Amino acid sequence: MTFGSHFAPDDPDEQPRVLLVDDDEVNLLLTSIALRERGFAVTEAGSGEQALQMIADYLPDVVVLDAVMPGLDGFATCQELRQLPGFETIPVLMLTGLDDEASITRAYEVGATDFFVKSTQWSLLAGRLRYLLRAARTRTELERSKFKLARAQELARMGSFDWRRGVGDLVFSLEGLRVFGLGPYDRLGLRRIIRMMPPEDQKGFRRILREVLNHGTVLCNDIQVNLMDGRQRILHIEAEPEFNELANIIGYTGIVQDVTDRRIAEDKIKHLANFDTLTGLPNRRQIFWRAERAIEHAKRQNHCVALLQIGLDRFKIINENLGHHAGDELLIEVSRRLRNCVRHSDQIIEGGMEMLGQRTHRTLEAVGRLGADEFVVLLPEVGTDAEAMATGQRLLDALREPMMAAGQECFITASVGVAVFPGHGLNVPDLLRHADVAMDLAKTQGRNAVQMYDPQLASKGRVRLDLDTALHKALERQELVLYYQPKIDVRTSRMVGAEALMRWRRNGQLVPPGDFIPLAEATGLINNMSLWAIGEAARQARAWQNEFGFDSSIAVNLPSRLFEQPDLVERVESILAREGVTPRAIELEITETGLMKDLQGVVPSLHRLNQLGTQISIDDFGTGYSSLAYLTTLPISELKIDRSFVHDLGDTPQSSAVVSAIIALARALGLRVIAEGVEQESQMKVLYDLGCHICQGFLFARPMPAHELSQWVRDSQTVNLLPRITDDEPTHDGLSPPSSH
Repeated sequence: MTFGSHFAPDDPDEQPRVLLVDDDEVNLLLTSIALRERGFAVTEAGSGEQALQMIADYLPDVVVLDAVMPGLDGFATCQELRQLPGFETIPVLMLTGLDDEASITRAYEVGATDFFVKSTQWSLLAGRLRYLLRAARTRTELERSKFKLARAQELARMGSFDWRRGVGDLVFSLEGLRVFGLGPYDRLGLRRIIRMMPPEDQKGFRRILREVLNHGTVLCNDIQVNLMDGRQRILHIEAEPEFNELANIIGYTGIVQDVTDRRIAEDKIKHLANFDTLTGLPNRRQIFWRAERAIEHAKRQNHCVALLQIGLDRFKIINENLGHHAGDELLIEVSRRLRNCVRHSDQIIEGGMEMLGQRTHRTLEAVGRLGADEFVVLLPEVGTDAEAMATGQRLLDALREPMMAAGQECFITASVGVAVFPGHGLNVPDLLRHADVAMDLAKTQGRNAVQMYDPQLASKGRVRLDLDTALHKALERQELVLYYQPKIDVRTSRMVGAEALMRWRRNGQLVPPGDFIPLAEATGLINNMSLWAIGEAARQARAWQNEFGFDSSIAVNLPSRLFEQPDLVERVESILAREGVTPRAIELEITETGLMKDLQGVVPSLHRLNQLGTQISIDDFGTGYSSLAYLTTLPISELKIDRSFVHDLGDTPQSSAVVSAIIALARALGLRVIAEGVEQESQMKVLYDLGCHICQGFLFARPMPAHELSQWVRDSQTVNLLPRITDDEPTHDGLSPPSSH
C-alpha cells in the first residue's frame, strides 16, 4: 500500500492541484478562473481521454469531472481512474446538472467521492473541494498510522506468553510485560489481568476463557485494560493450544499486542463513513442500516417502524442572505433540537439483530441528516400511526423557538412527511420515498405541517411522472394536434378568424390541456411546442386559403418566456417563410398576466414582431392589472375580454361595467376587441349593444380539428344556422370595431 503525495498538500501555503475535466469550453474556462481566484492551481482537460493521458505524468490533489461528456463521460473516466495504481483513493468530485438519485447513485458506484450540481456558486464549489481535500488528508494520515502500526506488529509481535497446564500461571516475555506497563521483575497472572479490565467486561471474558479451554480452541480477543499508571489501553490477545502425543492439551502459546492506536484510527474511519461531518448526526448510509435492522426486528416482533422526513422551509433564503456559515450554524442548532425530541443514539451497532436483546432495538432510534436541509427520524417501534404523527408535531414544536445565526435572530419552520412500516412500504427505500412524497405535500399545502403518507399521493405522482416522460416524446411522435375555434362577426355570422388550441392525442385519447400545459410550462417544453404550433397554424392558414379563400389570421397562444428568446423574431420569420404565408396570417396572443410578469423582457420582441407584420393580441384582458400607461406604448392590435367577465354579463351590473370600460379603452387606443367564452345569445346581445361585434365561444362552435372546421365553414355558408344580430335590433352608437394599427 502506498501513500501518494498527490493528496492535499501538508504546506497550507501550497496551492492545491486540481485537474478540471469538462468538454464545454465555456464552463471549463469559467470554472478554472473561479477556482484560481480562490487559491487553486488548475490544470484543464477537455475530455476524459485527455485527462487519463495527462494523469500519466501529472499527480493532482483532486479531480473534478463533468458527468456528461461525449466519448468517455465522467462516470467512465472515474471508473478507469480508480483502476490506475495510486489513484484508488484520490478525491473525485462529479459535476452534474442531473440532480436525481439515479445519477448520484451511479456516481458513487463508479468511485466518485462526492457530487456537486453545476451552478455559478463558485465559493460553494471551492468549499466542497477544500472539504474533500481535508477529508483525504485525514484519511491518508489515518491509513498511514494504521499501516505503520500493522508493520510494527508484524515485525515485533509486541510480546509473547506461555501457559502450561498444572505448572502455574502465565509466563510473559519482557516485551509482553511492557505492553501491560510492567517492568521485568513484576509478576503478571491471569487474575491480575482480569482485575485490570472494567468490571462489566470481566464476567464475559471469564466465560470466553472457559469455552476455549473446554473445547481446545484458539483464543482471539480484544480486551480493554486499565494500566497501573491510569492509562486505558486496548490489547489484542491471541493464543493457540499445544497438544501432547496423546492429543491432550498441555498448554497455550500466545501473543499480546497493544492495538489502541489502530482501534482509534478504525473508529475514526468508521465514524467518517457513518456520520455527517457538520452536525455529527448519522448519515444516509447509517440511517439505512439502522432502518433495515429495525424492520427485521419489527417483522419478528410484529410491531411498526416509522420514518419521518423533515425538510426545512425556506432555508435557502437564510443561506443566500446570511451566508453559508450562518446556514451551517442553523443546521447544527436544528440537529440539536431534533435530537432532543427522540431517544437518539450515536452508537454504531455491529452484527445482526439476533445479537441484540429483546429491547435493544430501541438503540437504533436516531435523527439523521440526508443532505442539505433535509433530516430523517427513525422510530424503530411505534404503536400506531398517531404516535408517529405526534412525534412529527413534537419536532415542529421544537423548531418554533427563534434561533441565532451569524448574530441574527432567525425563525425557521419545517415540513414533515411520515411513512410507517408495514402499511406504507416493506423496505427502507420505499418508506423513505413515501415519506418524501408526504413531505412534499406538506410543503405544497402551506408548509410548517406534518403529513402522513397516502397511497393516492404516489399514484398521482406516478401519473404526473408518466405524463412528463410521454410529453417529452409527444412532438417526435406527432401526438400534438391543433384544434381551431372560429371567431364570428355577429353582424354577418361569418368567420373572421380562428384561434388555434393545442391538444395532445395520447393512446387514442385527448389529454385535457389543464393536465399537460402546466407540465409543459414547468419543464420548459412549452417553448418548442409553441413554435411547432406557429408552424402548424401557418400551414393550415395556407391550406384554408386554397380551400375556401380564408384571408384572416389564426391566433396562437405563446408563453411569456418565449418572448424573452433573442432569436424569436428570426424563428417566427423563418417558419412563415417555410410555410409560404404572410406575417398577417398569424396572430400571436400573450396573456395579460404573462405580459405584466416581465414587461421589460417582453416588449422588445413585441416591437420587432409588429415591425415584421405579425399582429399581437392581449389575451384574458382585465385579469392582469396592467398599467394603462404601458398599454398606450405597446404594439398590440387586439384586446380579448376574459371569459370570466363574459360569463356574468346580464347577471351582474359590475361585469357589464367592466366590459364596457374595456371596449371604450380599446376604442380609445384604436384596437380591435373580441369577447371569448360566449355561450348564450343574451351574452352576445349585451356585447353587441356595448360595442363588441366579434365573439368566440360554444354559442357558435366548439374547438374542432382542421378538417371539421372546413366542413363547418361550408355548412354555415349554405345553411346559416349561427346566431346573429338582425338589422332591426338596436345597435350601439358608433362603437364598431376599429381597424388595427
